[in-house]
Amino acid sequence: MSVSPARACGIDFGTSNSTVGWLRPEAGALIPLEDGKVTLPSAVFFNADEDTTCFGRAALAEYLDGYEGRLMRALKSLLGSSLIDGSTEVLGRQLSYRELLRQFIGELKTRAEGFAGRRFEAAVLGRPVHFVDDDEDADRRAQDTLGEIARSVGFTEIAFQFEPIAAAFHYEQDLAREELVLIVDIGGGTADFSIVRLSPERAKRVERREDLLANAGVHIGGTDFDRALSLAEVMPLLGMNSQKKSGIEIPSAPFFRLATWHLINFSYTRAAWNELQEIYRDAAERDKLDRLLNTVSQRDGHWLALQVEQAKIGLSGQECVSLELDRIARAPLAHTIDRAAMDAALAPLTTRVRDTVAQTLAGAGVPASRIDTVFFTGGSSGISLLRKQIAELLPDARAVEGDLFGSIGAGLAVEAARRFG
Repeated sequence: MSVSPARACGIDFGTSNSTVGWLRPEAGALIPLEDGKVTLPSAVFFNADEDTTCFGRAALAEYLDGYEGRLMRALKSLLGSSLIDGSTEVLGRQLSYRELLRQFIGELKTRAEGFAGRRFEAAVLGRPVHFVDDDEDADRRAQDTLGEIARSVGFTEIAFQFEPIAAAFHYEQDLAREELVLIVDIGGGTADFSIVRLSPERAKRVERREDLLANAGVHIGGTDFDRALSLAEVMPLLGMNSQKKSGIEIPSAPFFRLATWHLINFSYTRAAWNELQEIYRDAAERDKLDRLLNTVSQRDGHWLALQVEQAKIGLSGQECVSLELDRIARAPLAHTIDRAAMDAALAPLTTRVRDTVAQTLAGAGVPASRIDTVFFTGGSSGISLLRKQIAELLPDARAVEGDLFGSIGAGLAVEAARRFG
């Protein structure tokens, strides 16, 4: 591989965070994208007060500071969904979801080029093993859509690589001997797995097809964990599972919208507000429904989702966390969540992830005892229950934690240099 800077970059467009990788001599693989940080949260805020658009941490900050406007997050979730061909109203005009993705990916390209001091016309884009579970046509359309958007912002040469394979290439850079490695990549939207033979000698090859023993994935990630935790622990505080005066349970749709990152903005439509008013009239526990109406009328859905996300992250390292929810209660309201409660909420999802790992092993045709290393990457791979379940499947393998947010982008940079020079 050339010691001069690569002419191509690698782009990890993630559900929660995005990175851009670029190989050059004596430098880290990842390009700083915002305030010296190599990650750019995959968020866009359309500021109505100042008629501006901002991205990443700045987008989240302006939203939390109370500016009037529209926050969009979990943008990658649009790929493979029926929403991708639709549009939404932003600052009084219709914005297509394709244009929304074009703006964000274009911003990644612009920031990377600004740092590099050169244009990037070639790129390797990361992709999950499955954009869409059990639907090859929809999965292909999702990749095609991402490719079309990348071309529309100025990339003329495009290749794709599975995200866990990219993470494997990053891990391989530091290996001293051959290993059989299970890559566990659990990001914001998907859980992806690959079993790969890696070694210093194999790293020199451009074609690595024979080194890949198995690939598998399931459409479960951090935003799904957030939703499950919110539905189990937070939405009941807003009236979920409570009853109408007739004794019938109130509809659950408003709570599912508020608990799902890419659906939160649908809570603010006129139809959704009318639905809430009708639910409120018949509710037996109006004090809880008051919190729901406060959340929607104040457009605090993303704020609430951020509190749940931070609780999930906190419970990966401590036994309990306290959520301070005065903002939506308009009165003191604290709610404590412990590790056991989170485990119970996430167990159906982590069990599906574990089962997919087992399928990956079966697909590779190797016993668990043959796996030398489990390499964890992706911001949601640190969940303790998930790690415990994988460790039970592979008790003899050593666990290695990569850069949870940067391994894929760095590996895509390696792939970009191999493919395009």
